[in-house]
Amino acid sequence: MKTITLTINGEHVSCTEGSSLLEAAQGHGIKIPTLCHHHSLKPVGACRMCLVEDEKTGRIIASCVTPAAQKMSVLTESPRVLKHRRNIVRLMMAEHPESCIICSKGNRCSLRQYAAELGIGETGLYPIPNYRNIEQANPFIQRDLTKCILCGKCIRADHELVVTGAIDYNMRGFDSRPSTLFDRPLEKSTCTFCGTCLSICPTGALSPVSIFVGTPEKEKLSFCGFCGVGCRLSLGISDNQVVEVNPAHIKKSVNDAALCVRGHFGHDFLNVKQRMTKPMIKKDGSLSSVSWAEAIELVADRLTQIKDKHGPDSIAFLGSSKCANEENYLFQKLARIGFKTNNIDNGGYISGRLMLDLIDTRTDPGRRFNFFAGTLSGLEMAEVIFIAGADPSHSIPVAGYYLKRSVKNGTPVIVADPRKTEMAGLASVWLRLKPGSDLELINALSALIYRKNVYADSFIKRFTRGFEKYSESLSSYDLDRAARITGISIQEMERAADLLVGKKIAFMVGDGIIKNRYGMETGEAFLNLALMTGSIGYGGAGFHFPAKENNQVGAWDMGTVPDKLPGRQPLNDSLSRTSWEKLWGGEIPHEVGLDLCGMIEAAEQAKLKALYIMGENPLRSLPDRQRVLNALEKIDFIVVQDILNNETSKLADAVLPGAAFCEKKGTFTNMEGRLRSVSAVVEPPGDAKSDFEIIGLVAEKCGHTSLKCSVESIREELSKRIPMYEKGRSNFHPVWIKEAIDSDPAEEDDRERLISFSQVVTADEEEADKEYLFTAIIGSKRCHLGSGTRTGYSPRIKAFNFSDAIEISEQDSKDFGISDGNKVRLVSRNGAIEREVCVKKNIGRGMVFVPAAFNGNDAGLLIRLTKLFDSTSEGWNCCPVKLEKI
Repeated sequence: MKTITLTINGEHVSCTEGSSLLEAAQGHGIKIPTLCHHHSLKPVGACRMCLVEDEKTGRIIASCVTPAAQKMSVLTESPRVLKHRRNIVRLMMAEHPESCIICSKGNRCSLRQYAAELGIGETGLYPIPNYRNIEQANPFIQRDLTKCILCGKCIRADHELVVTGAIDYNMRGFDSRPSTLFDRPLEKSTCTFCGTCLSICPTGALSPVSIFVGTPEKEKLSFCGFCGVGCRLSLGISDNQVVEVNPAHIKKSVNDAALCVRGHFGHDFLNVKQRMTKPMIKKDGSLSSVSWAEAIELVADRLTQIKDKHGPDSIAFLGSSKCANEENYLFQKLARIGFKTNNIDNGGYISGRLMLDLIDTRTDPGRRFNFFAGTLSGLEMAEVIFIAGADPSHSIPVAGYYLKRSVKNGTPVIVADPRKTEMAGLASVWLRLKPGSDLELINALSALIYRKNVYADSFIKRFTRGFEKYSESLSSYDLDRAARITGISIQEMERAADLLVGKKIAFMVGDGIIKNRYGMETGEAFLNLALMTGSIGYGGAGFHFPAKENNQVGAWDMGTVPDKLPGRQPLNDSLSRTSWEKLWGGEIPHEVGLDLCGMIEAAEQAKLKALYIMGENPLRSLPDRQRVLNALEKIDFIVVQDILNNETSKLADAVLPGAAFCEKKGTFTNMEGRLRSVSAVVEPPGDAKSDFEIIGLVAEKCGHTSLKCSVESIREELSKRIPMYEKGRSNFHPVWIKEAIDSDPAEEDDRERLISFSQVVTADEEEADKEYLFTAIIGSKRCHLGSGTRTGYSPRIKAFNFSDAIEISEQDSKDFGISDGNKVRLVSRNGAIEREVCVKKNIGRGMVFVPAAFNGNDAGLLIRLTKLFDSTSEGWNCCPVKLEKI
């Protein structure tokens, strides 16, 4: 863009054409005060604090809304400007209550700061009291609108960043204030309690409800410990505890000024009494606190004894999609080199790792293309967005903000979901398919695009193979059968297909596909559709998979899986294996190990004698809890290394207290593939240690002294085999996975590496179950993450009492005589749960929605534990049920 020059306070500065005077000044470190401005919001010039004087014309102008012009000359602190600023602050203070001493905003109040800088103590004006009642009906946000200065930042953040529309200006003149529709309480509005409004408020008008009162001693940067978006946080610290969480407001970070309810208020679990603070071992049937030396000695001795007696395959290691990259790397290295086993997996098995692996393995052996769409900001550049089996507004809310902004900007969106989710209500086309029928829908859309002869022919010819055979299957594909199975008319499918024609697609594929009975086949069908439309290697196009854990991608990258070495290198590739063996100085077993489900099956058969669990709670997170419990009870020795006392830790023979994300050093990889480097902002509680240190102690006691090392040495080791790791760690916004190609891939000519189409696979057409008349859909709510272990311990999340009610349709409510608040028993062939009912318009007849993570994640009782992405799988996201009124 064109650069212009101007003068500010006699200093020559330059900026890009179109920049405001405020941006030009800030870009050169020249401070101009402002109360209503934020870099992520559109400027409105409401507060007038940013006034500057144009030296040539003498005009006083608002710098935030005035474009900088060539050879312009302005003053930011002329006598006239300062006089106006003082008067503005005096008028605001005349209406403001004199409560600075007890205000939770304290010295962080922008109005107070500017008053001090301008030398204003007393206003010299008559007080203009504008008293409002303090509203604190929910455990998240307190509203004291007596302190509101009408800057509008909360309203604009709600409309522009979060795109919820829960609040707007209400009333006029002196009575004007931000309010919900009809001035209802926040908890009865569309507010999601993301907390963006309170973190952006310049005064104490909006403040968090917290046990801690006042201003934290210090603030430090970190990253969110919940989902895989990887939001940047500013943590308020007092007495070695995290007492406040806010977005870091860093320009171009993934979240900037926004968070979700979990990220803002769910980190209470860091300070709860259920934190593990001392090592424990089982004595006489119960866990007792011991020294670290005694606990480590027991763990090392028992694991070594079991290996010597029963062989390496009798031991399994369950790593963590929540622990740092370096910790996962060292964990799998201990398993492979120390205990000679590939029985390694992590919690990512539950939340999408198999789909990531399918795409990574199936596409482009030469890695010239990247099917992963990369940054979430690319969604706002997408030509069309296809959301299938995902409810991002609840599972990964900050990504949902990007999607809603895309809709607001005019991007067409297709949503395939049995329920009318928040995104379905905003979609250009909502495909209300029957649960589990996604495979037939994607095949049908591909067939329609093929028959319309509007596929990416040049791309297909140049970069793919097998299209001829694939197209033969599409030409004979039975669209009437697909319409029957999916419940969607051919006309509606054609509407969706027409939106995809000639566009590069950004896909967001969630649990509805990943945990589907036909998850693998549906993933293949999506890949075929991406190839047909050439949706690879272009900005904004490709696949997004909602990662429910903060290091789901990183644990996979680090080789904490049974069939891959670090860097996603296949275990069965002899060259990769030999290279790692040379680096590690030991032989790596050749056979693919047990995945998470395989570990449970091996335990049932008494083949698994020892299980080392780091940062996972399988007894709560896996379906079919009684079966999992029975299997775990058959294992001779269980080690649990975690931060919270949980269902699985109660079964352990040894408990090792670990450190949370903000209590240790390491890197995490978000769902975009970006590395996030963190350092400890507080010390772990009690005698807890970082997981990295604990693994090193166990390894050293087992005789593998080389594994007791530093985080820096692991980073250096990784860099020797995976140069992208070092490159990524050193950049501000590093990318671990290969970035999408910005140039046209058709410019490259390499015929040796072609991507194969997979063959069309169809789902079985099943008859309706006459006994189990309903289909239960299990899904997330924004208050909980995964199985709810951490959020379940957060006092504010619990205090709000988010509804766990089973949702049924209005028609089913009438037919079965069930009303809001009635208690029902939901029975499947595997188990039963009891909850209250909520009648909803957003769900179709014959379906019920069961929120996961509540009541100890009892929704998993309905599902039978079967391997995902396996021909025998029944899926984990839905099942036939019957409804019994209690």
